[in-house]
Amino acid sequence: MVSGLESIQLATLVLVVVAGFAAGWVDAVVGGGGLIQLPVMLLVPGITPVQALATNKMGSIFGTTTSAVTFYRRVGPDLRTAVPMAVIALAGSFGGAVLAASLPASVFKPIIVAALVAVALFTAFRPNVGELTRLRHDGHRHYIIACLIGAVIGFYDGMIGPGTGSFLIIALVSAMGYAFLEASAKAKIVNMATNAGALLFFLPHGSLLWGLGLVLGAANMAGGYLGARTAVSRGSKFIRIVFLVVVAALIIKLGSDVWHDTFG
Repeated sequence: MVSGLESIQLATLVLVVVAGFAAGWVDAVVGGGGLIQLPVMLLVPGITPVQALATNKMGSIFGTTTSAVTFYRRVGPDLRTAVPMAVIALAGSFGGAVLAASLPASVFKPIIVAALVAVALFTAFRPNVGELTRLRHDGHRHYIIACLIGAVIGFYDGMIGPGTGSFLIIALVSAMGYAFLEASAKAKIVNMATNAGALLFFLPHGSLLWGLGLVLGAANMAGGYLGARTAVSRGSKFIRIVFLVVVAALIIKLGSDVWHDTFG
């Protein structure tokens, strides 16, 4: 059983740092960094799946917090939408983590793959979507839809997780009318809250590997800071391209999981 950094070989630690940095960059731009980070965590000798999930969330919250602050300072997203959405998402994430403890993720993966395919086709065949912010709703309806998105995707993050940032961005772009850059800025604030919600569930169970989590968090912070600056400087068109690449990778990864679970 892994209890700290002293039991991890240097090569494995370097791999964790590189994965944490790369995941932080991808998460800051479009989400989906868990595709890189979580599989590497599961490769650490002696680590249990629950420890990998919990420590992955700990590392991720450092990265999402850093990118959220960077986006806020450079883009200035409207907190009147982002904050209530984040609060609801935190509660949803906690609920999802509770369900994840008793229900296998394989039950939901086929649905997630189908949703990702629809998202990819929608984004690919509507090239003008997300270029400019054109809000689809106003007044109370705007905030109700934002909170519903936060609840559903927060629940998903606590239960399964991969692609949470990507789902948040496409929901903010397609359902609410934000440009990709503004959507990314809001998504980081909400994703920070969903990571916190899952951690609130994991903390009492003693599943966190604090030493490894802090190293992972430092790497995630560096990647998140650089990724946020890159996204802001390159704009919505760049984010859209990276978004499609990450969604395609998610489809391949989760699709292979479904194939393996179904056909062995």
